Amino acid sequence: MPPGRSQAILKVEQARSDEAYDIHGDRHPAAEREETMLSLYVERGLTQRVTLQGKAAWIDGEDDGRGYGGRGPLELGLRYLAYQDARTAVSVYVGVIDAGRGRNAGYADPGVGGTDVEARVLAGRSFRVLQRPAFAEAQVARLARADLSAETRLDLTLGVEPTPDWLLMVQSYAGEADVGSRWVKLETSAVRRFGAWRIQAGWRFSLAGRAGPAEQGPALGLWRAF
Repeated sequence: MPPGRSQAILKVEQARSDEAYDIHGDRHPAAEREETMLSLYVERGLTQRVTLQGKAAWIDGEDDGRGYGGRGPLELGLRYLAYQDARTAVSVYVGVIDAGRGRNAGYADPGVGGTDVEARVLAGRSFRVLQRPAFAEAQVARLARADLSAETRLDLTLGVEPTPDWLLMVQSYAGEADVGSRWVKLETSAVRRFGAWRIQAGWRFSLAGRAGPAEQGPALGLWRAF
């Protein structure tokens, strides 16, 4: 992010499930659960290489008839651009997460959690598909979590711009907690540009997992660069 420039993303995400994965990765009927999260992500360039980023969220949910809700996790950290050329960028991120009153991990009860530390490496590359701009990004993260198991995460993104005003993305979110819970989720979305504004609409669903819920639901986002 160039110094003095910012981006904000307001998102509404809903996840519903009536199935869960057992310890062997098999999918079975389970108690119904539903969660809606409203989040605001903001990043601002401080220097040519350092970007400040933060995220706040509000969560409202129901698990087997029991309601819960409140402030979601608060995140704050710094991203450092370690390498960049005409097509490739590699960054490292370190941040702190303060657990909220809602669900802080898909495999844990609502409200469980403390202060976490996250370290993340991000690598992206731009290219062209059928003469249209495209990009791919991979992120690997390790979370040291208070009152929850440590986690390793792998996030992958593939994006293509079929026209200057449209971006199509496929994203996967995978992770494993040291206690054995695993998850792999896929999200497909379309983003429409309106000047400095963008509107995103997508659908996220579980592909595989272990000792956790099988979820699916919509994701809507409003992006603004300034």
